[in-house]
Amino acid sequence: MSEDLSEFLKTDELQELKAAHGRALRALAKREQATGELVEAVFQAAKDAALGMNIPKVAAPKPDKRKGEPEHAILLASDWQWGKITPTYNSEIAAVRVKELGQKVKRLVDIQRTAHPVRELHIYLLGDLVEGEDIFPGQAHLIDSGLYSQMFGAAEALARLVREMLGHFEKVKVVGVIGNHGRLGRKGTFRPESNADAMMYRIARMAVGEEKRLDWPETFTQGERHWYAVDNVLGKRWFLFHGDQVGGGFAGFPWYGFGKKLSGWRASVAEFDYSVGAHFHTPTRMYLNGLTHWNGGSIESTNTFAQEQLAAAGEPCQWLLFQNEKGVTAEYLVRLG
Repeated sequence: MSEDLSEFLKTDELQELKAAHGRALRALAKREQATGELVEAVFQAAKDAALGMNIPKVAAPKPDKRKGEPEHAILLASDWQWGKITPTYNSEIAAVRVKELGQKVKRLVDIQRTAHPVRELHIYLLGDLVEGEDIFPGQAHLIDSGLYSQMFGAAEALARLVREMLGHFEKVKVVGVIGNHGRLGRKGTFRPESNADAMMYRIARMAVGEEKRLDWPETFTQGERHWYAVDNVLGKRWFLFHGDQVGGGFAGFPWYGFGKKLSGWRASVAEFDYSVGAHFHTPTRMYLNGLTHWNGGSIESTNTFAQEQLAAAGEPCQWLLFQNEKGVTAEYLVRLG
């Protein structure tokens, strides 16, 4: 964390943030979680917290004058499941792993920069960055915090990560899609655009502050789930989605389902050169008739449900890719913890 940000966190503005946090918690405690009330309370807290805040600017890195064909870095942020608790994972461990992720990304980028310039980073938020609170029976016994605390905890970690990357890249672009764990309550209880992932992204964007070198469109589609996004990287089109749309499969991963869905989406939703998803906590790269798909890992560990039901266990990890005008040139599976 920069010295400027450290000093900011000691100011009276932080007390305003804490006061807004407390007001929202008290409001939620007095209300039933009827449609719209949770959404309104969270956004009001974020708006209150932003009022009067003078968030320090991130110092831009020195211009990269290296010669060679430039590449862009692409970070897949997937399935943080913030708030979930397992024998080896909770919100505190999640914060440590996101911090570790930022450090390792910078080191790997520096290695790439010895050969060519890497001036821009694309961060893809692939959903389920929060665990949720009531999307399936018994979930309340598997979390260490409620949805409100999950959103603000994950938003703080994400904002710090983005600010750290702004200090290492000349430009940063963040593109997000929502996950099924971001759903508020059981299916059909809330409007489809009411999603904790989307709200967390917006809170994080506000916490980053005004940065001209940051492009971060809102993850929102009126009346619909913002289930996909398309991003352009040096002329190549990337298709982003969470992955809960894909069913079937063997040993917990639907290989055939991905092939069918991606072929259909390419014909009916958007044209794209690459695709990225998440949901299955299984870091995977597959090649499908000219299309390469990466499926992201999770930063959680010791998923006892997966161990019992799927006889599977994943390791905490996230993908970091590099691409030039011709296409993807390198991929790293960044292991955490």
